[in-house]
Amino acid sequence: MLTARLHTVQWLSPMGLKKLAYREWGEPDNPHVLLCVHGLTRSSQDFEQMGQTLGKRLRVVAADMPGRGGSDWLGNGALYAVPNYVAACVALVARLNPGTLDWFGTSMGGLIGMGYASLPDNPVRKLILNDVGPSLNFEALSRIGQYVGKSPVFADLETARAAIKAISLPFGPHTEAEWNTLCDSVLVQTEGGWTTHYDPLIGATFQGLTPDTVAASEGMLWAAYSQIRAQTLVVRGELSDLLSTATCQRMSTEGPKAQLKEIPGVGHAPTFMHADQIRIVEDFLF
Repeated sequence: MLTARLHTVQWLSPMGLKKLAYREWGEPDNPHVLLCVHGLTRSSQDFEQMGQTLGKRLRVVAADMPGRGGSDWLGNGALYAVPNYVAACVALVARLNPGTLDWFGTSMGGLIGMGYASLPDNPVRKLILNDVGPSLNFEALSRIGQYVGKSPVFADLETARAAIKAISLPFGPHTEAEWNTLCDSVLVQTEGGWTTHYDPLIGATFQGLTPDTVAASEGMLWAAYSQIRAQTLVVRGELSDLLSTATCQRMSTEGPKAQLKEIPGVGHAPTFMHADQIRIVEDFLF
């Protein structure tokens, strides 16, 4: 069994130097790095199973994006945006100094990956986008906005787990132990009880969303996608309300002309905790 090594790196944020926490599996001198970036309210712990499996062949690194997990909070909701997340990842990649860099991004982590991989002279060889693309469903974003940033306090762990599970059911079927892992990785205990692990201000950008503002963001995302040169794989949950089949088809014909893979019985977003899902990553990378 591989044990995750915990590290931090400094990056220059608009609020000054901040700490970015990350975990690493596999040989520390392996030049082949898979950088895994989580979704909006998740954490680096989501990639434990991928780290355990793929860490036997490459160095798997997963970061807590700013404002989450062990990373510093920015304290300003407007700063929780893709350009600043990309800046944090640039510092992390410089620290890792990979010979070969591949990227796995779930939802928000995929948007960050698209931003990074669209930059001139970026080092990304292969890019995996987990249930996300340049077109975003306004209704799905509104659903997410109903809970993100609320940061309720729960009296006990079981109540907190039940609340996290309720909003995470689109992840698809999991055992009770797997659900506990998924819930516990985004919860922290405080003096008042249990609450979510992130800065509540990460939800600021979801307040006041309109179809027009979403459409404007999509224009920028498609422009970035057109600049990607990395070999790209798009994974979609069959029941996803965020990534449509139409968007996937367009992604297969524009920009990097992504390969497509759909996972049955899962919505937004596949967790890649299971062997059959991890095998999709392994087959694409090797």
